[in-house]
Amino acid sequence: MKRLEQLLDFGGTRRDIIFLIISGAALLVSLTGFPKLPFNAAWIAIILCGIPIILEAFIGLITAFDIKADVLVSIALIASVIIGEDFAAGEIALIMQLGALLEDLTVSKARAGIERLVHLTPRTARRISGNQEEIIHADDVLVGDVLRVLPGETIPVDGIILSGETAVNQAVMTGESLPVDKSAGDDVSSGTVNQFGTFDMKASKVGEDSAIQRMIRLVQSADAGKAKIVGIADRWATWIVVIALSAAALTWLISGEIIRAVTILVVFCPCALVLATPTAIMAAIGNATKHGFLVKEGDALERLSKVSVVTFDKTGTLTYGTPQVTAVCSFDRTVSEDDLYAFAASAELRSEHPLGKAIVRCFQAKTGRQPDQPQSFKMLPGRGVSAVVGCRDIAAGNLSFMAETAAVPDSCIRQSADRYLQEGCTVIYISIDKQPAGFIVLADTLRKNAADVIANISAAGAQPVLLTGDSENAAAHIAGQLHMTHYKSECLPEDKLTFIDENQRSGRLVCMIGDGINDAPALKKACTGIAMGGAGSDIALDAADIALINDDIKELPHLLMLSRRMMLTIKCNLTFSMALNFAAIILAITGILNPVVGALVHNAGSVLVIINSALLLKWHQKSRTTAP
Repeated sequence: MKRLEQLLDFGGTRRDIIFLIISGAALLVSLTGFPKLPFNAAWIAIILCGIPIILEAFIGLITAFDIKADVLVSIALIASVIIGEDFAAGEIALIMQLGALLEDLTVSKARAGIERLVHLTPRTARRISGNQEEIIHADDVLVGDVLRVLPGETIPVDGIILSGETAVNQAVMTGESLPVDKSAGDDVSSGTVNQFGTFDMKASKVGEDSAIQRMIRLVQSADAGKAKIVGIADRWATWIVVIALSAAALTWLISGEIIRAVTILVVFCPCALVLATPTAIMAAIGNATKHGFLVKEGDALERLSKVSVVTFDKTGTLTYGTPQVTAVCSFDRTVSEDDLYAFAASAELRSEHPLGKAIVRCFQAKTGRQPDQPQSFKMLPGRGVSAVVGCRDIAAGNLSFMAETAAVPDSCIRQSADRYLQEGCTVIYISIDKQPAGFIVLADTLRKNAADVIANISAAGAQPVLLTGDSENAAAHIAGQLHMTHYKSECLPEDKLTFIDENQRSGRLVCMIGDGINDAPALKKACTGIAMGGAGSDIALDAADIALINDDIKELPHLLMLSRRMMLTIKCNLTFSMALNFAAIILAITGILNPVVGALVHNAGSVLVIINSALLLKWHQKSRTTAP
């Protein structure tokens, strides 16, 4: 019920609905004559629905000489009242207000995406002066200040690590789900999260120059630069007004009958024209909702129908966004791959590192049991873990950690691991009793229907493009799996924004599909932005025009084809409504139609437009393409 109240309060919509109900009832009374009233009940519709139209048209015409469809409607209303055709005037007002209501329901209001992004900016920082540590406001940090960042804290400014080792979640900047190990000399960015391990850093970029502030400016500039689509009825309004007034004036001069001129104005009222677009959009939105999409912008589907390039973020969009164990390689003849997996899971059981947790989670999912508890455990942030498991000394970590434990992998192991590293995977080396034993491979896995989605989008005539923060090798590997010929690697938020801007400047409209905070500028800048509703960040959802509620990307081709079908329906509606208008004008000029009959014929056209639009509710893409 609360949700319904919010819908009805949307842009004064509750008031409009009440006025339409009252006006509809009043027109019914006027048509049937029951119950008897001392005045024509059609005046209720004229006052409630007609006067707002006249006022809006008058204000727009006087203040900005803005000729819209409302101008012709207002003239027809006033003319109908002057000659005593009150029912025709009320009927026109009702239909026009219904069209305006549908348009209001398809227009979104301001959202809080930039405000959410601002909240990501750290408020405080730990500044080190000698042996003293003080907490200051993040805005007071100066270039060259030495800061300390504790586990779990957000890094306040851009800088360089002076001492300490850790792993940093950089999803805000790159969108990648796997944390990045950092040590002395490495760069860190504001807004990213220190997952564990304390480190000291030297501030290099502060205030407006920091990475998170640049992100905010990108989102703001992308939003300001997106053009809004003007309603078709208003685009044609000037010509409609000129043609209608000219035809009415000539008919009056030639025939001498003002009722014929008024009938022309009535039948030329763009009721069906106004209804043609919003009814189709509403029906298409209803169809999209049934397929798991929440359309947040009224003209989002209209914009989507025009795109020729569909860009995808990788992590969380084409992939699940969580690291999975994809391979276990043992090079010790006495240790099977299953045993190596079990030793590694036991060693990582108490680890706080996301990769260690991923190994434990995948082991549990595969075997259905808990790893054995280690007898001892030691974690070295940014390098690895060591543990005693069943009297065996187990170490798991990177190459530098293996060197520290005197268990450097031989050339055979490293050559085998290099093949996975070139594909963008993460390799965890394992040693047993200080002897190299093998490695475990982790990677972010593709969604089940990803290849089919890419194939169907290509079949629909749009070019799919991968935009990822991954390395060149990793991007090429993923693009190869998906049969994508176009991709761009090592993308920061501004790189994605630049790619989209360059394409749209050249006339190739772009649809961006993403899930992360780093995708927000691109989602804003793109002609149409689609965010993953389940895995996506709140900021990405706020920046997008459409949200994929259940993260099932298999319906994306359907949405693209639905948008094009919607535009075809709109064009059919417009063609029919204009043809009906001109036919009715001919009948009005010859005197066959009077204002009341003309209004009824014209409104019958509006009904047919609504019925044609309603067919979109159950439309579904028939043909499907399967990836090779």
